Amino acid sequence: MNELFMQYGGILYLIQLFFAVIIGLYFWTLLKNQQNRKSVVVRESDKESLKLKQMRNINLTEPLSSLTRPTNFNDVIGQKEGVDVLRSALCGPNPQHIIIYGSPGVGKTAAARLVLEEAKQNSMSPFKENANFVEVDATITRFDERNIADPLIGSVHDPIYQGAGPMGTAGIPQPKIGACTKAHGGVLFIDEIGELHSVQMNKLLKVLEDRKVILESAYYSENDKNIPLYIHDIFKNGLPADFRLIGATTRTPEEIPPALRSRCLEVFFKPLDKDDIKSITLNAINKVNFEIKDDALEEMIKYASNGREAVNIVQLASGIAMIEKKTIIDLNIIEKVLNNGRFTPRVDIRPQNEPLVGVVSGLAVYGANTGTLIEVEASAQRAVNEKGTWTVTGIIEEEEVGGRERTIRRKSMAKGSIENVLTTLKNNFNLNYKNYDIHINFPGGTPIDGSSAGITIATAIYSACKNLKVNNLIAMTGEISVQGKVKPVGGVVSKIEAARKAGIAKVLIPKDNYLSIFDEFEDIKIVPVTDINEVFNHIVVENNTNVQKVSL
Repeated sequence: MNELFMQYGGILYLIQLFFAVIIGLYFWTLLKNQQNRKSVVVRESDKESLKLKQMRNINLTEPLSSLTRPTNFNDVIGQKEGVDVLRSALCGPNPQHIIIYGSPGVGKTAAARLVLEEAKQNSMSPFKENANFVEVDATITRFDERNIADPLIGSVHDPIYQGAGPMGTAGIPQPKIGACTKAHGGVLFIDEIGELHSVQMNKLLKVLEDRKVILESAYYSENDKNIPLYIHDIFKNGLPADFRLIGATTRTPEEIPPALRSRCLEVFFKPLDKDDIKSITLNAINKVNFEIKDDALEEMIKYASNGREAVNIVQLASGIAMIEKKTIIDLNIIEKVLNNGRFTPRVDIRPQNEPLVGVVSGLAVYGANTGTLIEVEASAQRAVNEKGTWTVTGIIEEEEVGGRERTIRRKSMAKGSIENVLTTLKNNFNLNYKNYDIHINFPGGTPIDGSSAGITIATAIYSACKNLKVNNLIAMTGEISVQGKVKPVGGVVSKIEAARKAGIAKVLIPKDNYLSIFDEFEDIKIVPVTDINEVFNHIVVENNTNVQKVSL
């Protein structure tokens, strides 16, 4: 019996030994494979690290656009008023959210960076020395409607999604911070803020209201003890997001959601004029150690519409000069750049050199509250048998406003304004358009809304029908009612600034738009008017009268 037991015991021992060897070989193989994989990972990591280091050691020359980037407020050319308002809004003890309106290349981003640096030096400012300036471009900000990723607001990586890692395996949702939280205690700058997705915009408004980011997940349970305490804290109390928003946009205020505008102070950066472009150009030329001839500089200023374009033209011109082994940029080089780049000349509307019949200078606003001088011309011929007609040309009758998620099409009000004008002239001056074939033209195809050009159109038609010359040094803006009353309009300050730059001597505006600061203007006279009769008394001159005598 003992011998049988010993015989079976020996067999069991051999079986155990066999399985022990098999298991040992299995784990030894696993360990070896793991070490091999680790070795491969280390080798690949070292290889890629070396390649990345070699790439970082390769440096090209710094772009001219970077060399000319403003380093102080004096370098922000042509925006003194806008910069002053920006500084007062952000550098005090109670900084505000801000929206900066302005065309491309006028210094919106540079000014925003500089104003935070100044605010950090102010002892009364809540911004600390380590306050962050977090920049986001709304045109490329990735957005996922399933809330998997949102680099602006923040998101939650749920366990169901790939890449959740060890926490995902344990069923733990993982919060991911966005730019709002990264900007906590500092400034969140959103370039082209008008391009944000509507859902992101609504989330941003909520963050601005609560000053924190609230995250949600179907996989979160406050009773789950496997979830780390900091994740419980985030889901219960939110991520901190107490920052000041600076949004920059090239859109008009009407295209920005009212809910966002109501939370922000609005600052307007104006387009750069010729002197501003000249200063930027000379600064850029000094940076590349070149000189430029006067005629080449003047030609370039005609085409550069903003600072970025001016810098790009200088960089191209300096490159051509280097290839041709020249130290001075001449007109020939500038013409090569302009012709190859298909640049369009700057629109520089000036009043007529002398009074003309049916030609009137009006004022309009385009872009981000930018004023411009417009020209309205009219001709009138006697009609046969009171069958006169009227025609209008040069206006954009329908335009598309907005973009991406919010696009509308609106029709111009210019034709409706002309109908009001014709009624006014008939009721107040017994001027029946049926007696004339009238043609009203807006040269240049300027997108004119129409209502604010009412008194301008009325003056042009009256002048053409009565064959009276119009003072060429007077410009005007104002809506007209069918009773002949001049109604208030928007953008008057921007329009007056445009008139001043164009060389206008007198501007007629609605009485309700008149401000006391207009009394301080010395180089231009601002005249408030209440009805169309007052307008005609100011602008119509006799055919042989010297216009210079009646301009002021």
